[in-house]
Amino acid sequence: MAPGGSTFKEVLESHITISDYDVAVKSESTSTVTKTAAGLGSKNGVYSTNGVHELLECPVCTSLMYPPIHQCPNGHTLCSNCKVRVHNCCPTCRYDLGNIRCLALEKVAESLELPCTYQSFGCHDIFPYYSKLKHEQHCRFRPYNCPYAGSECSITGDIPTLVAHLKDDHKVDMHDGCTFNHRYVKSNPHEVENATWMLTVFNCFGRQFCLHFEAFQLGMAPVYMAFLRFMGDDNDSKKFSYSLEVGANGRKLIWQGIPRSIRDSHRKVRDSQDGLIIQRNLALYFSGGDRQELKLRVTGRIWKEE
Repeated sequence: MAPGGSTFKEVLESHITISDYDVAVKSESTSTVTKTAAGLGSKNGVYSTNGVHELLECPVCTSLMYPPIHQCPNGHTLCSNCKVRVHNCCPTCRYDLGNIRCLALEKVAESLELPCTYQSFGCHDIFPYYSKLKHEQHCRFRPYNCPYAGSECSITGDIPTLVAHLKDDHKVDMHDGCTFNHRYVKSNPHEVENATWMLTVFNCFGRQFCLHFEAFQLGMAPVYMAFLRFMGDDNDSKKFSYSLEVGANGRKLIWQGIPRSIRDSHRKVRDSQDGLIIQRNLALYFSGGDRQELKLRVTGRIWKEE
């Protein structure tokens, strides 16, 4: 539950493309790695073990440097981000850096090959120095952010790691099955600000899906929204579809869509309105009674596209 949010009682009845030089990352181990999979700009063979890449580590942030690489009059180098950070003063000899480019080192980098940063996650490709960052922005082995909504969780990892994290640290319920039936009860349906909930994770078809239900302001109108996210990449998420249904008194709303990958943040999915949206007045109508308490039953189904 988000700080300051109201409490729901649940009853269970069933990353923008950037240029190659925009981000500097720290190099991995220098041990020999054999390329085993195809990738953007990757090559067969092994990467260099002569230690040249160590010359390309910025002495300030220790990340790999990309053009423009700067140097002081004494030849000490650092990256462009750190040049601003040290106020144009060489951190090694304290000389004024000026605007000297180390073109020789930039040229040397063109001949260097390095493994993907996500080698430990399973990517065994190697890349020319200036192709490495572009690959890593889209590498299918790059770790995922924690999909829990309602907290600023900084945990990252592969899917098994995040599933265990959600269960152990966020106490999220885990359920097996491709159908679900939830009833949401809220004593004061008029309090909707700063309230987000991720109610459960479903194990279905050997994969995991996050079911979200939350209340928030859509413009000036308070609404409720339910949607599903897929714990995996976007290409795999498109292999599945799901439906959500809510209703009462002979009326119903039905939503059918494709679960969004957790590569898309919870807020991005919510703000795109890619899910079942229920206006408050209609939600109260579905709740029946004196319209003073929210009582919604949301049913759903997940299936695999052929």
